[in-house]
Amino acid sequence: MIRTATGRLTLRSAALPALADLRAGGSGGYTWLGGEPYEGTRGAAGMVLKAHEAGVLRPGFGLYVVVRTADGRALGSMGFHGAPDEDGRTEIGYDLVEPARGHGYATEALRALAGWALARDDVRRLFATVAHANAPSRAVLERSGFVLVGEGEEEYAYELRRPRPGPP
Repeated sequence: MIRTATGRLTLRSAALPALADLRAGGSGGYTWLGGEPYEGTRGAAGMVLKAHEAGVLRPGFGLYVVVRTADGRALGSMGFHGAPDEDGRTEIGYDLVEPARGHGYATEALRALAGWALARDDVRRLFATVAHANAPSRAVLERSGFVLVGEGEEEYAYELRRPRPGPP
């Protein structure tokens, strides 16, 4: 199990049994703030299971459950839509249960997971999309260093690049 810790949170990579339980409507073995995970977490669990079944899931590039350190409650999930491609690009997504929103948890968790990913040799760029109407999520991306790189009919596209090394 991969864990990444911040000041208030721990991001725990979800094991296959937890993913299957989440997809089936269970708790994944976590105690959720508000009683149950957000529907996006269930969908993401199914996506990661499909990648495993197809043999393309790489360690570290699955789903992480965001757990509040103070009380051990799960607040949401964050993870990758797949392993990095040949250009070092991978998409990241996240969601939090309603009672956890507005406390800076998503920004804190995204900064930690993005830092983990961009410290790897195989990741050079993180990509994220967000609906036009989702101003809070756009703010999370921007506070985490992502920059707007495009706009579609219904969503914005953001990217975070690995910093280039400075001159010697």
